[in-house]
Amino acid sequence: MTMTTRCDHPDRAISIIGAGLAGALLARLLAQRGWQVDVYERREDPRAGPVIGGRSINLALAERGWNALRLAGVADAVASQAIAMRGRAVHAMDGRVEVQPYGLTDAHVIHSVHRANLNRLLVDQAAAAGARLHFECGLRDVDWDRNELLLESDGQTLRRPFGRVIGADGAGSPLRAALARVTPQQEVWEPLGHGYKELSIPPAADGSFRMDPNALHIWPRGEFMLIALPNADRSYTVTLFLPLQGPRSFEQLQSPAAIDAFFQTEFPSAVPYLQDLQSEFAENPLGQLGTLRLSPWRLGERALLIGDAAHAVVPFHGQGMNCAFEDCALLARLLEGPDCSDAFAQLEQQRKANADAIATMAVENYQEMRDAVAQAGFLWRRQIEHALTTRFPERVLSRYALVSFTQVPYAEAQRRGAILGGIIDRLQTATDLDAIDWTLAATLVHERLSVLPDAAQLGHVDRQCPAIP
Repeated sequence: MTMTTRCDHPDRAISIIGAGLAGALLARLLAQRGWQVDVYERREDPRAGPVIGGRSINLALAERGWNALRLAGVADAVASQAIAMRGRAVHAMDGRVEVQPYGLTDAHVIHSVHRANLNRLLVDQAAAAGARLHFECGLRDVDWDRNELLLESDGQTLRRPFGRVIGADGAGSPLRAALARVTPQQEVWEPLGHGYKELSIPPAADGSFRMDPNALHIWPRGEFMLIALPNADRSYTVTLFLPLQGPRSFEQLQSPAAIDAFFQTEFPSAVPYLQDLQSEFAENPLGQLGTLRLSPWRLGERALLIGDAAHAVVPFHGQGMNCAFEDCALLARLLEGPDCSDAFAQLEQQRKANADAIATMAVENYQEMRDAVAQAGFLWRRQIEHALTTRFPERVLSRYALVSFTQVPYAEAQRRGAILGGIIDRLQTATDLDAIDWTLAATLVHERLSVLPDAAQLGHVDRQCPAIP
């Protein structure tokens, strides 16, 4: 059976495919700007059922994401459930823990947020702004000749007219597949060759955190790693990142004995906390990791892809959600004026190079997290980097800080990071900070690094988050 409904105001109508984080946030932003917004989501309403674990439960919220949430008027609500993480707590094989701050002050933080709870909040806020939400209603195809979406709902095919359609439907985007049928696309999927399993650490018997709650915990082991992010209920979401194949890989972990031996050998300090290791390892799915590079993202001004549908990245810079939220904030601004005839074109023009840059940096950050953070050479370079930032604050800020704590475009952060790395290469042969040729350092900084742009002013959302007793 095919059902057709009409579009009330086609000139100000937008359909969004996907009610995940980006889709829900964009729906609120556009509804606030007077657009008639319909959101179609194949899954059930996330507010109606229990949380389903096993995939990407925790996320790292940084300044770019906070900026979009502030624009939508929901930052305070999100802050009430976010936990500040001021650095990496690196767990060595012998049990020692070293905390490496992300920046120079407590304002330089990222925040752990629970994906399902954040999604529920954003869906609520989208509805409150006037967006119309259609759950258990998935996109099957698009009739481009008739400007109609073909949707599957309760065993029926629905035809819904659309003015413009935006795909916020993830890396496996059905809208991207529909676009590929009518416009040539250069789509490159770069598999990482590593996967992930999500586990958990429950609260202690007295209800407290079992580890420092204001840090992202990492057990770096060269080719793989374990990480843990804090939750508001004082549990931790734990993720094992590991090659899919090879001598130490997921293909070798096929029995309880193999799993136990692997964790006892590689992560002995974490084992006492992983109380449900065997059951969670068996029940939670094995996630795949990879990078999507796509061009174009749109079909004229009729259809556009954003977030993971256009530029999926690996999670090791904690920027997938933040990058998608940045898409949403820019698109909302481009669509708020009376003449928005080229909004989709401008979005792609302004975001494509930046999406490619964060994709590259995210892969590079995996090597840093799983290996370099435990190396003396990395720590020495970080000391030099901090000293340069302190001496030349108007020109020097680390690549990580530019990405995580500012709104400087990703491509510019990548460019400045490469220059700063070259300067540190020249200085790192010194044995300590006092032995560095600071005259040479000043010359290199002033010759190679321009004054930081206004967008490099750091945010201070840290003060909004609840204290952890």
